[in-house]
Amino acid sequence: MKKFLSVIVLVWFVPQFMPRVNAQQQQPEPKSKEHTGLPWAYGFPASATPAEIAAALAPRGGGRGGAGAPAAGGRGGGGRGGATAAPAPAEPAEDMEAIRHVPSSNQAFNLRQVGSNSAPADWFPEDHPTMPEIVAHGKRPAVNACAFCHYPNGKGRPNNAGPAGLPANYILQQLQDFASGARTSWDKRKRNTQQMIDYATGLTPEEAKAAAEYFASVKWTPWFKVVETEMIPKMVFVGGGGGLIVPLEGPEAGMEPLGMRIIETPMNVEQTEPLRNPRSGFIAYVPVGSLKKGEALVLRGGGGKTVACASCHGEDLKGTDKFPSLAGRSPGYLARQLYDFQHFTRVGPGSLLMQPVVRDLSEEDILNITAYVASLQP
Repeated sequence: MKKFLSVIVLVWFVPQFMPRVNAQQQQPEPKSKEHTGLPWAYGFPASATPAEIAAALAPRGGGRGGAGAPAAGGRGGGGRGGATAAPAPAEPAEDMEAIRHVPSSNQAFNLRQVGSNSAPADWFPEDHPTMPEIVAHGKRPAVNACAFCHYPNGKGRPNNAGPAGLPANYILQQLQDFASGARTSWDKRKRNTQQMIDYATGLTPEEAKAAAEYFASVKWTPWFKVVETEMIPKMVFVGGGGGLIVPLEGPEAGMEPLGMRIIETPMNVEQTEPLRNPRSGFIAYVPVGSLKKGEALVLRGGGGKTVACASCHGEDLKGTDKFPSLAGRSPGYLARQLYDFQHFTRVGPGSLLMQPVVRDLSEEDILNITAYVASLQP
Protein backbone atom coordinates (compact mmCIF):
# COMPACT_ATOMS: atom_id res chain seq x y z
CA MET A 1 0.00 0.00 0.00
CA LYS A 2 2.80 2.43 0.87
CA LYS A 3 4.49 1.70 -2.42
CA PHE A 4 1.23 2.34 -4.27
CA LEU A 5 0.68 5.65 -2.50
CA SER A 6 4.24 6.68 -3.29
CA VAL A 7 3.63 6.05 -6.97
CA ILE A 8 0.47 8.15 -6.92
CA VAL A 9 2.26 11.02 -5.20
CA LEU A 10 5.07 10.83 -7.75
CA VAL A 11 2.58 10.79 -10.62
CA TRP A 12 1.04 14.01 -9.35
CA PHE A 13 4.25 15.86 -8.50
CA VAL A 14 6.19 15.10 -11.69
CA PRO A 15 4.12 17.36 -13.98
CA GLN A 16 4.05 20.08 -11.36
CA PHE A 17 7.80 20.43 -10.92
CA MET A 18 9.49 19.11 -14.05
CA PRO A 19 10.08 21.72 -16.78
CA ARG A 20 7.71 21.79 -19.70
CA VAL A 21 8.96 20.28 -22.94
CA ASN A 22 9.12 22.99 -25.57
CA ALA A 23 7.00 22.34 -28.65
CA GLN A 24 10.01 22.95 -30.85
CA GLN A 25 12.09 20.29 -29.09
CA GLN A 26 10.31 17.34 -30.62
CA GLN A 27 12.14 14.02 -30.46
CA PRO A 28 12.81 12.12 -33.69
CA GLU A 29 10.77 9.08 -34.66
CA PRO A 30 12.42 5.65 -34.52
CA LYS A 31 13.24 4.81 -38.14
CA SER A 32 11.80 1.34 -37.71
CA LYS A 33 8.31 2.68 -37.06
CA GLU A 34 5.94 3.18 -39.96
CA HIS A 35 2.81 5.24 -39.54
CA THR A 36 -0.39 5.69 -41.50
CA GLY A 37 -1.21 8.63 -39.26
CA LEU A 38 -4.60 7.30 -38.11
CA PRO A 39 -6.45 9.46 -40.68
CA TRP A 40 -9.82 8.16 -39.43
CA ALA A 41 -9.15 9.63 -35.98
CA TYR A 42 -8.44 13.07 -37.42
CA GLY A 43 -11.51 12.95 -39.67
CA PHE A 44 -10.00 12.01 -43.04
CA PRO A 45 -10.44 9.02 -45.34
CA ALA A 46 -6.72 8.67 -46.12
CA SER A 47 -3.29 9.77 -44.98
CA ALA A 48 -2.15 13.22 -46.05
CA THR A 49 -0.18 13.67 -49.24
CA PRO A 50 2.85 16.01 -49.29
CA ALA A 51 0.77 18.55 -51.23
CA GLU A 52 -2.00 18.47 -48.62
CA ILE A 53 0.49 18.91 -45.80
CA ALA A 54 2.05 21.89 -47.61
CA ALA A 55 -1.39 23.42 -48.15
CA ALA A 56 -2.28 22.94 -44.48
CA LEU A 57 0.93 24.64 -43.37
CA ALA A 58 0.58 27.56 -45.80
CA PRO A 59 0.06 31.01 -44.21
CA ARG A 60 -3.56 31.84 -43.64
CA GLY A 61 -5.24 34.91 -45.02
CA GLY A 62 -7.74 37.06 -43.13
CA GLY A 63 -8.29 37.47 -39.43
CA ARG A 64 -8.13 35.14 -36.49
CA GLY A 65 -10.75 32.65 -35.47
CA GLY A 66 -11.75 31.49 -38.91
CA ALA A 67 -14.71 29.32 -37.89
CA GLY A 68 -17.86 30.49 -39.52
CA ALA A 69 -21.28 28.88 -39.35
CA PRO A 70 -21.81 26.05 -41.84
CA ALA A 71 -23.29 27.00 -45.13
CA ALA A 72 -26.89 26.07 -45.74
CA GLY A 73 -27.11 22.32 -46.03
CA GLY A 74 -23.43 21.92 -45.13
CA ARG A 75 -22.02 19.66 -42.43
CA GLY A 76 -19.20 21.27 -40.47
CA GLY A 77 -16.46 23.50 -41.77
CA GLY A 78 -14.56 26.69 -41.13
CA GLY A 79 -10.85 27.17 -40.56
CA ARG A 80 -7.58 26.45 -42.30
CA GLY A 81 -5.87 23.75 -44.28
CA GLY A 82 -6.49 21.41 -47.19
CA ALA A 83 -8.48 18.21 -46.82
CA THR A 84 -8.78 14.88 -48.56
CA ALA A 85 -12.44 14.86 -47.61
CA ALA A 86 -14.97 14.44 -50.38
CA PRO A 87 -17.37 17.31 -51.00
CA ALA A 88 -20.76 16.94 -49.41
CA PRO A 89 -23.34 15.31 -51.68
CA ALA A 90 -25.45 17.82 -53.57
CA GLU A 91 -28.52 18.70 -51.55
CA PRO A 92 -31.42 21.07 -52.02
CA ALA A 93 -30.83 24.46 -50.45
CA GLU A 94 -32.06 24.60 -46.86
CA ASP A 95 -34.75 27.09 -45.90
CA MET A 96 -32.79 29.14 -43.38
CA GLU A 97 -35.83 31.02 -42.09
CA ALA A 98 -38.24 28.12 -41.45
CA ILE A 99 -38.84 27.41 -37.77
CA ARG A 100 -37.40 24.07 -36.63
CA HIS A 101 -37.96 21.81 -33.64
CA VAL A 102 -36.20 18.80 -32.15
CA PRO A 103 -37.80 16.01 -30.10
CA SER A 104 -38.57 16.76 -26.43
CA SER A 105 -37.59 20.44 -26.71
CA ASN A 106 -40.04 23.30 -26.27
CA GLN A 107 -37.64 25.67 -28.04
CA ALA A 108 -37.96 26.81 -31.66
CA PHE A 109 -35.22 28.20 -33.90
CA ASN A 110 -34.48 28.73 -37.56
CA LEU A 111 -31.24 27.48 -39.09
CA ARG A 112 -29.58 30.89 -38.96
CA GLN A 113 -30.00 30.83 -35.20
CA VAL A 114 -28.88 27.21 -34.93
CA GLY A 115 -25.78 27.92 -37.01
CA SER A 116 -24.79 31.15 -35.28
CA ASN A 117 -21.27 30.88 -33.85
CA SER A 118 -21.83 33.92 -31.64
CA ALA A 119 -25.23 32.92 -30.19
CA PRO A 120 -25.89 29.26 -31.04
CA ALA A 121 -29.33 27.85 -30.32
CA ASP A 122 -29.79 26.20 -26.94
CA TRP A 123 -32.39 23.47 -27.45
CA PHE A 124 -32.34 22.25 -23.84
CA PRO A 125 -31.45 25.02 -21.36
CA GLU A 126 -32.71 22.78 -18.56
CA ASP A 127 -29.85 20.33 -19.20
CA HIS A 128 -27.09 22.61 -17.92
CA PRO A 129 -26.34 25.58 -15.63
CA THR A 130 -26.54 29.13 -16.92
CA MET A 131 -23.78 29.58 -19.47
CA PRO A 132 -21.18 32.30 -18.85
CA GLU A 133 -20.96 34.95 -21.55
CA ILE A 134 -17.85 33.47 -23.19
CA VAL A 135 -19.56 30.08 -23.53
CA ALA A 136 -22.91 31.40 -24.74
CA HIS A 137 -21.71 34.20 -27.05
CA GLY A 138 -17.93 34.20 -27.30
CA LYS A 139 -16.08 37.47 -27.85
CA ARG A 140 -16.30 39.03 -31.25
CA PRO A 141 -14.42 39.03 -33.49
CA ALA A 142 -11.67 36.80 -32.11
CA VAL A 143 -13.46 34.05 -30.18
CA ASN A 144 -16.52 32.03 -31.14
CA ALA A 145 -19.02 30.91 -28.51
CA CYS A 146 -17.68 27.74 -26.87
CA ALA A 147 -21.22 26.30 -27.08
CA PHE A 148 -21.14 26.39 -30.88
CA CYS A 149 -18.64 23.56 -31.31
CA HIS A 150 -18.79 21.95 -27.87
CA TYR A 151 -22.57 22.33 -27.49
CA PRO A 152 -24.15 23.97 -24.43
CA ASN A 153 -23.95 20.63 -22.60
CA GLY A 154 -20.24 20.22 -23.37
CA LYS A 155 -20.59 16.96 -25.31
CA GLY A 156 -19.52 18.26 -28.69
CA ARG A 157 -18.89 16.08 -31.73
CA PRO A 158 -16.15 13.53 -32.47
CA ASN A 159 -14.32 16.09 -34.62
CA ASN A 160 -14.24 18.51 -31.65
CA ALA A 161 -13.85 17.67 -27.97
CA GLY A 162 -16.28 16.89 -25.18
CA PRO A 163 -15.13 19.01 -22.22
CA ALA A 164 -18.16 18.22 -20.02
CA GLY A 165 -17.20 16.73 -16.68
CA LEU A 166 -13.44 17.23 -17.03
CA PRO A 167 -11.56 18.79 -14.07
CA ALA A 168 -11.58 22.58 -14.33
CA ASN A 169 -7.81 22.80 -13.78
CA TYR A 170 -7.27 20.26 -16.56
CA ILE A 171 -9.39 22.30 -18.98
CA LEU A 172 -7.48 25.46 -18.01
CA GLN A 173 -4.18 23.70 -18.65
CA GLN A 174 -5.33 22.68 -22.13
CA LEU A 175 -6.25 26.27 -22.95
CA GLN A 176 -2.82 27.37 -21.75
CA ASP A 177 -1.17 24.65 -23.83
CA PHE A 178 -3.06 25.71 -26.96
CA ALA A 179 -2.05 29.33 -26.40
CA SER A 180 1.61 28.50 -25.76
CA GLY A 181 1.98 26.14 -28.73
CA ALA A 182 2.41 23.09 -26.51
CA ARG A 183 -0.72 21.47 -27.94
CA THR A 184 -1.02 21.19 -31.71
CA SER A 185 -2.01 18.35 -34.07
CA TRP A 186 0.05 15.65 -35.73
CA ASP A 187 -2.23 15.81 -38.78
CA LYS A 188 -1.79 19.39 -39.91
CA ARG A 189 -4.96 19.21 -42.01
CA LYS A 190 -7.09 19.24 -38.85
CA ARG A 191 -7.90 22.89 -38.92
CA ASN A 192 -9.99 23.25 -35.76
CA THR A 193 -6.81 22.70 -33.74
CA GLN A 194 -5.53 25.97 -35.13
CA GLN A 195 -8.87 27.54 -34.36
CA MET A 196 -8.51 26.46 -30.72
CA ILE A 197 -5.03 27.96 -30.63
CA ASP A 198 -6.47 31.25 -31.90
CA TYR A 199 -9.37 31.19 -29.44
CA ALA A 200 -7.21 30.30 -26.44
CA THR A 201 -4.87 33.14 -27.33
CA GLY A 202 -7.82 35.52 -27.38
CA LEU A 203 -9.20 34.62 -23.93
CA THR A 204 -8.56 36.59 -20.77
CA PRO A 205 -7.67 34.53 -17.67
CA GLU A 206 -11.13 35.30 -16.27
CA GLU A 207 -12.87 34.10 -19.42
CA ALA A 208 -10.82 30.90 -19.52
CA LYS A 209 -11.61 30.22 -15.87
CA ALA A 210 -15.32 30.81 -16.39
CA ALA A 211 -15.45 28.42 -19.35
CA ALA A 212 -13.42 25.76 -17.55
CA GLU A 213 -15.52 25.88 -14.41
CA TYR A 214 -18.74 25.81 -16.42
CA PHE A 215 -17.88 22.70 -18.46
CA ALA A 216 -16.43 20.97 -15.40
CA SER A 217 -19.80 21.42 -13.67
CA VAL A 218 -21.73 19.59 -16.43
CA LYS A 219 -21.87 15.82 -15.99
CA TRP A 220 -20.62 13.59 -18.80
CA THR A 221 -23.29 11.02 -19.70
CA PRO A 222 -23.48 8.29 -22.42
CA TRP A 223 -22.98 9.80 -25.87
CA PHE A 224 -21.51 6.98 -27.97
CA LYS A 225 -22.87 3.55 -28.85
CA VAL A 226 -19.94 1.26 -29.65
CA VAL A 227 -20.66 -1.49 -32.19
CA GLU A 228 -18.19 -4.21 -33.22
CA THR A 229 -18.64 -5.00 -36.90
CA GLU A 230 -16.87 -5.95 -40.12
CA MET A 231 -19.11 -3.99 -42.49
CA ILE A 232 -20.49 -0.47 -42.20
CA PRO A 233 -22.60 1.81 -44.40
CA LYS A 234 -20.55 3.54 -47.07
CA MET A 235 -19.42 6.83 -45.59
CA VAL A 236 -18.46 10.24 -46.85
CA PHE A 237 -16.11 12.57 -44.98
CA VAL A 238 -17.71 15.98 -45.28
CA GLY A 239 -16.99 19.52 -44.18
CA GLY A 240 -13.26 19.44 -44.88
CA GLY A 241 -10.48 19.93 -42.35
CA GLY A 242 -11.55 16.93 -40.29
CA GLY A 243 -15.33 17.28 -40.23
CA LEU A 244 -18.26 14.91 -39.81
CA ILE A 245 -18.45 11.39 -41.24
CA VAL A 246 -21.92 10.50 -42.52
CA PRO A 247 -23.48 7.64 -44.52
CA LEU A 248 -23.87 8.11 -48.24
CA GLU A 249 -27.42 8.39 -49.52
CA GLY A 250 -29.14 7.65 -52.81
CA PRO A 251 -27.52 5.59 -55.59
CA GLU A 252 -24.10 5.64 -53.91
CA ALA A 253 -25.39 4.14 -50.65
CA GLY A 254 -24.33 0.64 -49.71
CA MET A 255 -21.95 -1.21 -47.42
CA GLU A 256 -18.15 -1.23 -47.18
CA PRO A 257 -15.53 -3.02 -45.04
CA LEU A 258 -14.61 -1.19 -41.84
CA GLY A 259 -11.04 -2.51 -41.87
CA MET A 260 -8.67 -1.22 -39.21
CA ARG A 261 -10.55 1.97 -38.50
CA ILE A 262 -13.01 3.40 -36.04
CA ILE A 263 -15.78 5.34 -37.73
CA GLU A 264 -18.01 7.64 -35.67
CA THR A 265 -21.21 8.80 -37.31
CA PRO A 266 -24.37 10.50 -36.07
CA MET A 267 -27.22 8.30 -34.89
CA ASN A 268 -29.48 10.73 -36.73
CA VAL A 269 -27.70 12.83 -39.34
CA GLU A 270 -30.35 15.57 -39.55
CA GLN A 271 -30.49 15.96 -35.78
CA THR A 272 -26.71 16.44 -35.71
CA GLU A 273 -26.42 18.62 -38.80
CA PRO A 274 -28.03 20.99 -39.48
CA LEU A 275 -30.06 20.94 -36.22
CA ARG A 276 -27.14 20.48 -33.77
CA ASN A 277 -29.32 18.59 -31.28
CA PRO A 278 -27.21 18.10 -28.11
CA ARG A 279 -29.20 15.02 -27.13
CA SER A 280 -28.60 13.19 -30.41
CA GLY A 281 -25.44 11.12 -30.04
CA PHE A 282 -23.15 8.98 -32.17
CA ILE A 283 -22.46 5.40 -33.20
CA ALA A 284 -18.82 4.28 -33.11
CA TYR A 285 -18.17 1.33 -35.40
CA VAL A 286 -15.09 -0.62 -34.23
CA PRO A 287 -13.39 -3.76 -35.60
CA VAL A 288 -14.51 -7.15 -34.34
CA GLY A 289 -12.26 -8.25 -31.47
CA SER A 290 -10.97 -4.77 -30.70
CA LEU A 291 -12.80 -4.51 -27.38
CA LYS A 292 -11.19 -7.65 -25.96
CA LYS A 293 -7.74 -6.62 -27.17
CA GLY A 294 -8.22 -3.13 -25.81
CA GLU A 295 -9.33 -4.48 -22.44
CA ALA A 296 -6.04 -6.36 -22.05
CA LEU A 297 -4.06 -3.19 -22.73
CA VAL A 298 -6.20 -0.86 -20.62
CA LEU A 299 -6.59 -3.09 -17.57
CA ARG A 300 -3.30 -5.01 -17.56
CA GLY A 301 -0.87 -3.03 -19.68
CA GLY A 302 -0.65 -5.59 -22.46
CA GLY A 303 2.19 -7.59 -20.92
CA GLY A 304 4.40 -4.58 -20.27
CA LYS A 305 3.70 -2.68 -23.48
CA THR A 306 2.01 0.13 -21.57
CA VAL A 307 0.62 0.96 -18.11
CA ALA A 308 -2.85 0.21 -16.77
CA CYS A 309 -4.86 3.38 -17.36
CA ALA A 310 -6.61 3.33 -13.98
CA SER A 311 -3.34 4.12 -12.18
CA CYS A 312 -3.90 7.77 -13.13
CA HIS A 313 -7.40 8.02 -14.57
CA GLY A 314 -9.16 6.44 -11.62
CA GLU A 315 -11.43 3.50 -10.99
CA ASP A 316 -13.38 2.51 -14.12
CA LEU A 317 -11.54 5.37 -15.89
CA LYS A 318 -14.01 7.90 -14.53
CA GLY A 319 -11.26 10.38 -13.71
CA THR A 320 -10.08 12.10 -10.56
CA ASP A 321 -9.88 15.70 -9.45
CA LYS A 322 -6.53 15.94 -11.26
CA PHE A 323 -6.81 13.58 -14.23
CA PRO A 324 -9.52 13.50 -16.93
CA SER A 325 -12.16 10.81 -17.21
CA LEU A 326 -11.89 8.58 -20.27
CA ALA A 327 -14.86 6.21 -20.01
CA GLY A 328 -17.49 6.63 -22.70
CA ARG A 329 -15.73 9.44 -24.56
CA SER A 330 -15.08 9.72 -28.29
CA PRO A 331 -12.66 7.02 -29.48
CA GLY A 332 -11.50 9.24 -32.32
CA TYR A 333 -10.75 12.11 -29.97
CA LEU A 334 -8.89 9.80 -27.56
CA ALA A 335 -6.91 8.24 -30.43
CA ARG A 336 -5.82 11.70 -31.62
CA GLN A 337 -4.55 12.53 -28.16
CA LEU A 338 -2.56 9.30 -27.81
CA TYR A 339 -1.08 9.82 -31.27
CA ASP A 340 -0.24 13.45 -30.54
CA PHE A 341 1.48 12.47 -27.29
CA GLN A 342 3.39 9.73 -29.10
CA HIS A 343 4.55 12.07 -31.87
CA PHE A 344 5.38 15.06 -29.65
CA THR A 345 2.73 17.40 -31.01
CA ARG A 346 1.16 17.53 -27.54
CA VAL A 347 3.90 18.48 -25.10
CA GLY A 348 2.24 20.19 -22.16
CA PRO A 349 2.87 19.07 -18.57
CA GLY A 350 0.74 15.94 -18.95
CA SER A 351 2.97 14.71 -21.76
CA LEU A 352 5.75 14.00 -19.27
CA LEU A 353 3.56 11.21 -17.93
CA MET A 354 1.88 10.15 -21.16
CA GLN A 355 4.82 9.89 -23.56
CA PRO A 356 6.39 6.86 -21.82
CA VAL A 357 2.92 5.27 -21.63
CA VAL A 358 2.26 5.55 -25.38
CA ARG A 359 5.84 5.13 -26.65
CA ASP A 360 5.58 1.44 -27.58
CA LEU A 361 1.97 1.40 -28.75
CA SER A 362 1.25 0.47 -32.36
CA GLU A 363 -1.53 2.15 -34.28
CA GLU A 364 -3.60 -0.99 -33.84
CA ASP A 365 -3.01 -0.79 -30.07
CA ILE A 366 -4.28 2.78 -30.06
CA LEU A 367 -7.38 1.71 -31.98
CA ASN A 368 -8.06 -1.17 -29.59
CA ILE A 369 -7.49 0.93 -26.46
CA THR A 370 -9.80 3.72 -27.58
CA ALA A 371 -12.51 1.33 -28.79
CA TYR A 372 -12.59 -0.36 -25.39
CA VAL A 373 -12.47 2.87 -23.39
CA ALA A 374 -15.30 4.36 -25.45
CA SER A 375 -17.45 1.29 -24.70
CA LEU A 376 -17.31 1.87 -20.93
CA GLN A 377 -20.10 3.53 -19.00
CA PRO A 378 -19.19 7.10 -17.96
